[in-house]
Amino acid sequence: MTSQFRPPNMGLTTIGLSLATFMQVLDTTIANVSLPTIAGNLGVSVSQSTWVITSFAVSMAISLPLTGFLTRRFGEVKMFIWSTLLFSIASFLCGIAQSMSMLILFRAIQGAVAGPMYPITQSLMISIYPPAKRGMALALLAMVTVVAPIAGPILGGWITDNYSWPWIFFINVPIGIFASMVVGNQMKGRTDVTQRPKIDYVGLITLILGVGALQIVLDKGNDEDWFNSNFIVITSIISAISIAVFLIWELTDKEPIVDLKLLRHRNFRYGTISLVLAYGAFFAIGLLLPQWLQRNLGYTSTWAGFAAAPLGILPVLLTVMVGKYAARFDLRMVTSFSFVVMGLTCFMRSHFYLDVDFYHVASVQLLQGLGVATFFMPVTTILLSDLQPHEIAAGGGLATFLRTLGASFSASLTTFLWDHRAIIHHAQLAAPITPYNPIAQNAMAQMGDPQTAAATINQMITQQGLQISFNEVFHLLGWIFLSLVFVIWMARPPFAAKASAAGGGH
Repeated sequence: MTSQFRPPNMGLTTIGLSLATFMQVLDTTIANVSLPTIAGNLGVSVSQSTWVITSFAVSMAISLPLTGFLTRRFGEVKMFIWSTLLFSIASFLCGIAQSMSMLILFRAIQGAVAGPMYPITQSLMISIYPPAKRGMALALLAMVTVVAPIAGPILGGWITDNYSWPWIFFINVPIGIFASMVVGNQMKGRTDVTQRPKIDYVGLITLILGVGALQIVLDKGNDEDWFNSNFIVITSIISAISIAVFLIWELTDKEPIVDLKLLRHRNFRYGTISLVLAYGAFFAIGLLLPQWLQRNLGYTSTWAGFAAAPLGILPVLLTVMVGKYAARFDLRMVTSFSFVVMGLTCFMRSHFYLDVDFYHVASVQLLQGLGVATFFMPVTTILLSDLQPHEIAAGGGLATFLRTLGASFSASLTTFLWDHRAIIHHAQLAAPITPYNPIAQNAMAQMGDPQTAAATINQMITQQGLQISFNEVFHLLGWIFLSLVFVIWMARPPFAAKASAAGGGH
């Protein structure tokens, strides 16, 4: 057994790895607030511009589960360097795109090379830290994963307002080059054991078709009125058939491109279920709250960003402590605490109303940060704990892929539920306002002009319908978090993360 590889400068290597992850996670949200500006500049509608988000998400969702295959073929360090460099090049191309079709193509390339970055970073971090400090390494990555999506909309809005939208992509170029050079230089003494696995073409093609079509259905379903649209029906059928073939093939093939057999490990299975559902609910909060602040309370995108931002304060302050001390407790207890806190903040939001002030919104966000700080590191440690060292990169890739897919499901379902329930509540609230209701007619008469009165009342009912629906969605999210406490207790200790095999671990 050879000694474990240590880079010459642990601090510098950690900064390089963390910067790459920050840049990659930041890019999943940084373009969101800039879409209206991008659409205007490139002469397309705002609904067409959402393909800037969709193309990135689809490509990333497809390439994520290929991480295990790619690292076996090329080695973790090489894959990290090339992914980070190609991400920088793709970002530059996005910035110089002259048309929407060019931008969508370059975003798809950016998403494809982004996929393996997080799981490989996770695997490399575990491999270079001694066992006692691996929790700290995972906690640091967890902090980056939480702070980057919060920083994305604020930074994206500020850059778009003060400079121009291409700079949201150009800022990646120096970060990516720096991160790949640092990690390449620090990790050059590490020996990666590579293989030449057979390419599973059936698995690859069905994965691309199944996940690609599913992601398009989820992203476009709301705009196209779901199954009333032929496009959505056909895309759904393609997705269902492809995913069914993919699952059967991958579970029976000797050298699958995605190793679904990793789910045989108890902790990986229950840890991944907890991660996917909790992250989906967490993602729903991050999506719904800024929209509600802008639609219902009239906040600007910058102020909506400020109201949401306190979520990141406690994770930043507590990360080091969680990484250092969490392993002294049963990690299921730490995770349960996280789920209870996040569930309670959802129940708090289910009592929000149209006159709620900035302080209340921000303070609930701050409290939720306590749950977020104690979520990522314990769950990640639990799900990786019973994998073999050579399975960690593949397991990290599969868990991140399912987490990404869960977030997409969550985004579509949350938006659909909020709008759908708002329409139902609008109909219920408007029902008593008829020409035969003297109280309603008297109230309208006191408001002056009948047309103005009708428009004002309709606007008030719309706002109330959206508010009641918002409260219902948060009530549901609260129960989802609480139910996950039971799921995480299906995992069994010990929960120590193992080092990656490459680089002298075996």
